Amino acid sequence: MRRIVGQGLIALAVVLMVFSANAKDQESILNITNQIPYANDDTETFETNLDENLLSWYMGDVIESDTAEIKAGKDVYFPDSVFVERLQYLSEMSTIEFPFNDKVKNFILLYTSKRRSLTQNILGLSNYYFPIFEEELNRQGMPMELKYLPVIESALNPRAFSKAGASGLWQFIYSTGRFYKMDINTYVDDRNDPYKSTVTAVTYLKDLYEIYGDWFLVIAAYNCGPGNVNKAIRRTGGKRDYWEIYYRLPRETRGYVPAFISAAYTMNYYKEHNLHPTASELPAYVDTIMVSEPLHLRQVSEVLDISLDLVRDLNPQYRLDFIPAGTRQYALVLPTEYTFAFIDRQDAVFAHKKDELHAEKRSHVEASNSRYVGAAPANKTKLYYTVKSGDNLGFIADWYDVGLSELRNWNGIYRNTIRVGQKIVVYVPNNKSDYYRQVNSMSFAQKQARSGKNVPNNVASVKSAPTQQALSGDYEYYKVRSGDNLYTIAKRYPGISAQNIMDINNMKNSNLQVGMLLKIRPKNG
Repeated sequence: MRRIVGQGLIALAVVLMVFSANAKDQESILNITNQIPYANDDTETFETNLDENLLSWYMGDVIESDTAEIKAGKDVYFPDSVFVERLQYLSEMSTIEFPFNDKVKNFILLYTSKRRSLTQNILGLSNYYFPIFEEELNRQGMPMELKYLPVIESALNPRAFSKAGASGLWQFIYSTGRFYKMDINTYVDDRNDPYKSTVTAVTYLKDLYEIYGDWFLVIAAYNCGPGNVNKAIRRTGGKRDYWEIYYRLPRETRGYVPAFISAAYTMNYYKEHNLHPTASELPAYVDTIMVSEPLHLRQVSEVLDISLDLVRDLNPQYRLDFIPAGTRQYALVLPTEYTFAFIDRQDAVFAHKKDELHAEKRSHVEASNSRYVGAAPANKTKLYYTVKSGDNLGFIADWYDVGLSELRNWNGIYRNTIRVGQKIVVYVPNNKSDYYRQVNSMSFAQKQARSGKNVPNNVASVKSAPTQQALSGDYEYYKVRSGDNLYTIAKRYPGISAQNIMDINNMKNSNLQVGMLLKIRPKNG
């Protein structure tokens, strides 16, 4: 069997969502995702994240050592009228408008003056990543200027990982990635794949535009989620202009659109500000090979005599340096000049240190799955919580005042899936063990109240949900499962919207609990 089934560009499947054109339906689409914020009014949060995303990667092997130390020259002063004129020109060249105001100016100064060296690193990396973005934007008929979103999302770092769990160039959180059918498992994270994440991001942006028809609302929704944008629209009496709903948006999202405008400005007028792209070691030309057998990146590196760090940088989606091919094929991106060498020496590549490297991969998985299990951190008491219907890891972390990532690590849980009856390990301070020990025997409402959360009005229906025998035969029903929301449920029933479900169930909000039985529609309707 041939190990290589093709080469050239990666063939990517586009997962399309169809949004209703009905305005009422659009307003009912609540919180599909909650992307990670990068900017606030005074730019401090944005600036901090910009530094973190760059320094965690650029100062390693991607930026050449001889150019990384070159200090940026001084910025050039321009009056506001020049900014206005340049942004007006960008507006004329695009379907997206680029206005100028004090908020935009603050972010322009951040890029062009305060963080010049970091901006030069972004400029250098844009030579590799922008063509990837442009190709997909062109394929889906979207404005090319949307390629600047990853600049403010991740500073063009494909391994950027936020404290809230967003990952990759386009900063997808887990739930959004899974909603769009991205692979996220022990070995592979498609959110870090420059190609697949770009296809998903452009598709998502296109879906948002079908809802709002306004690019600034789309960009804001990409940052804070459609639910927050819809709330801002409702709170302003239905206004659908970004600047009119500005103060109704989450504080961090208010700076997101100005940051986008300033990124577009900087990427187009960097020369006028005496900025120079920092040289990157990412190759100008790459090719893709599809492999169908397990492969360690070190096998490729050592046999082909290519830097392991470069192979990693071209394939950031492989978490453990391991490609878990076998039942399906996976892509391996290499500099073009190495693809022919791989084809010629494929047998040697797959055989090289196979047992040793594959065993090393298994030990890494075991270590990552048992990081804290069985060993209590210092000054902590080990407690057990029994999972009940309607629980999720986020709730449990809140009830015990621990981090979600800690909870996952203690229990060797990578995904969010838990089952009723499962025992969850939790470590709490020794002097508060009695306080937290009570959680396991509390009702859902008591646990939520103690953690300062409001209990949804329809939670009671979870505990007292009727059996199938007691249900009215006049309606179709749906039992809520883990990961459901009103929008995904409505998609199962053509002609039914999320708002229809809320109305027929007399729901005052969109909160759902696993096990809740929802009326969908009359059987004769």
